[in-house]
Amino acid sequence: MTIDPKSLLYEHDRETGVATVTLNRPERLNALTFEVYRELREVFLALDTEPGVRAVVLTGAGRAFCSGGDVEDIIGELFAKDYRGLLEFTRSTGDLILSILRCRRPVIAALNGTVAGAGAVIAAACDLRIASERAKIAYLFTKVGLSGADMGASWLLPRIVGQGRALELLMFGDFIDASEAHRIGLYNRVVENGRLAQEARDWAERLATGPSFGLEITKKLVHREASMDLESAMAAETEIQAACMQDPNFREAYDAFIEKRTARFD
Repeated sequence: MTIDPKSLLYEHDRETGVATVTLNRPERLNALTFEVYRELREVFLALDTEPGVRAVVLTGAGRAFCSGGDVEDIIGELFAKDYRGLLEFTRSTGDLILSILRCRRPVIAALNGTVAGAGAVIAAACDLRIASERAKIAYLFTKVGLSGADMGASWLLPRIVGQGRALELLMFGDFIDASEAHRIGLYNRVVENGRLAQEARDWAERLATGPSFGLEITKKLVHREASMDLESAMAAETEIQAACMQDPNFREAYDAFIEKRTARFD
């Protein structure tokens, strides 16, 4: 499939293997529309198998990462839907999150500004979050009379920041600044705004040179083992690690060590 979204910017650097997806409604703080939800899901489904892609950066154009659902283009429209129509919409938003979580490529969120509502859940679904010092974040759902348990937020957040912090973020719906988000572990790193794009790209390029199968399995098992007991998790890890030992990248790492050179993983 050719990745050619109309409402997003897409770039694939074939030399480094890094794909960059940019939310591109800067005049609306990259608020999500029905079309953006659909295209973003389709892009991540495609990135799972896109030849040559080894890592993904997701970011926003302008001064925001994503301010959530567009009040005019989505929220207003929802009042005209019956329960079946509303359920179809909420399922589609969950499908977007699943497409990010299930993408075998490492996904880095480069949070360049405001991160709110659905945008905050999208950020949580990414594997790593590197943020500008301007990137305040809020899970706003209770502020608009809804449940904080939206798009998988109540599953994702406790696993990132712990249950107590997650409940605070989801129940109050208040913005926290980048330094606080970093302190509680929601952001992996905070950098000066002018350095964000390069820092995110450096991370992505570093992951892109790593062992693709090993990174894929790492991501999958971190999510899968969240619902396992210790014995089940240990059994899964022992079996898959034995399989990884048959992967050519394991031999390549050994050969590179013996030959005193940098490993060239596929």
